[in-house]
Amino acid sequence: MKFDANLASPAITEADDLSGAAEDVGFDGAWVTETTHSPFTLTTQLANGSDRMDLGTAITVAFPRSPMVTAYTAWDVQSLADGRFVLGLGTQVKGHIERRFDVEWDSPGPRLREYVEVLREIWASWEEDRHPSYEGEFYSITLCPADWRPEPIEHSHVPIYIAGVNSYNVTLAGECCDGLHVHPLNSPEYIEREVVPDIETGAARADRDPDDVTLVTNVFAITGETDAEREQAREEIRRQIAFYGSTRTYKRIFAVHGWEDVCDDLHELSVEDRWDEMPALVTDEMVETFSVEGTYDELRDEIEERYTHIDRISLYAPYRGEEHWQRVLS
Repeated sequence: MKFDANLASPAITEADDLSGAAEDVGFDGAWVTETTHSPFTLTTQLANGSDRMDLGTAITVAFPRSPMVTAYTAWDVQSLADGRFVLGLGTQVKGHIERRFDVEWDSPGPRLREYVEVLREIWASWEEDRHPSYEGEFYSITLCPADWRPEPIEHSHVPIYIAGVNSYNVTLAGECCDGLHVHPLNSPEYIEREVVPDIETGAARADRDPDDVTLVTNVFAITGETDAEREQAREEIRRQIAFYGSTRTYKRIFAVHGWEDVCDDLHELSVEDRWDEMPALVTDEMVETFSVEGTYDELRDEIEERYTHIDRISLYAPYRGEEHWQRVLS
């Protein structure tokens, strides 16, 4: 199992120093999210500040960007990072796509499939010095004259990971992606009973080995030097579980443990703007199920014992240069 730094969305001016610090501590990779900054700007900075770590987006929101725009940008970052870049893509949710990005929301699963396919075709056309040839239901890209084709790069295969919770997207990852970002609201039971079978189904459709699909996730970790610090972490995680549980997309995760009704109740409270009441619905058993607990010295062993199906892991709490990570990684 590889241990990565979750950098979330650090300040642009701090990203390169932060990646250097994470590399010095011993992380295998670093991930950034698309929240307050462009993930491509951040990964460019990470590439400038590091030499060894894998660098990826977890995730880049796909649909607001033309696949051609994403292809150019990912190609550049891959070149700058000497082959260490991983393009993580996600659909986001309908409200954000329509109201934040002002983009049409239509068949997100099949559309994401085409997005991955057309990216592969664009990159192949650049390698083969030809026009791309892709015509689908959502994307049609058939033009890229020679003057607009980038120069070949040494590491031309850009790994594509997608984020997925529903069965369609997880199966899609198994069928045609290099990896899957498993949602941080997870449990080993959910991964074993829902994620792994869908990956295997998708891989079988494409005659692939499911082990070739890298499974990546963040984990909620209850840790700290003192009982008070761990209790504070526990309550923060309780609030985060309540927040995610209020979104019906994640009902599948709760349902594995028979808690789907809790999702309905959390959703109703969120609609009524009663956010302060929501954590009370998340029991200690739920917190224990969806998180891992241990001291800094114990945490790595606890994670490796618990997440046997995961290939790369990071903590949900963003890394900001904390010294205790050397104890976790040792």
